[in-house]
Amino acid sequence: MEVFPLRDGGVGVPGRFEARIVDAGGRVRRLPWPQVASQVVLEESAAVRTFPARRGRRVAPGWWWSATTGRLVHYGFGAMRTQVMLLDHDPQVVALACSPVELAWLGHDGQPACHTPHLMARLADGSGLLVDCAGRDGVSERIADYAPVMAAAAQAVGWRHRIAAVPNRIFAANVRWLAGFRHPRNAQPGRMEEMTACFARPRPLVEGVRRLGDPIAVWPAVFHALWSGALSAPLDRPLHERVVAVSLRPGPVVTA
Repeated sequence: MEVFPLRDGGVGVPGRFEARIVDAGGRVRRLPWPQVASQVVLEESAAVRTFPARRGRRVAPGWWWSATTGRLVHYGFGAMRTQVMLLDHDPQVVALACSPVELAWLGHDGQPACHTPHLMARLADGSGLLVDCAGRDGVSERIADYAPVMAAAAQAVGWRHRIAAVPNRIFAANVRWLAGFRHPRNAQPGRMEEMTACFARPRPLVEGVRRLGDPIAVWPAVFHALWSGALSAPLDRPLHERVVAVSLRPGPVVTA
């Protein structure tokens, strides 16, 4: 594999990177990283890394259906699945993919080095985000060592890199519950406009639900609105029927 020299010989500041991707025909291609970042739709690329099932893991590799894209996104372990869920919930994310690119460079010892970020997300402004996931035991030594390199690679093309820590337990549990209602069918035709008007002023969820109609029919739409960002509520506290929510979309105010 061809690799590119460091600008100053330091591990954290490579001058150039090579990117390895899988093209639409299933062929592995090696291209300069700036070319890949600007010309390749990485969120539609296949993963360059696979995640084997390992004995003792609580969560085996699997697939997450993304409400953002309407497509399946692969994940390799439990912490990665959680981060896929959180990216899918993030309103700034317009697409996401599992390990679509491997970056290679020349290490400080003169030896080739490479790293495949766990996830990639396309943001609303068109830029990209490379994500590595910390596990239950914290950030691995490899990820910590390569973090400055990934940050430099991302910055070089106007992207960002982050190590995604294990989220707050309550927040993750709330988002996981709302994810069960992420499918667009739960929006229910015409229901979102009524909900926007009902929650134009902050009110407890249960009061809004009662105003909107049959709770059995309305609650799924409310949960979908909280997932999609049409409604806002404090998700870092336990979610229950008296939690106060407010619409984030303009609309008429219901006062009755």
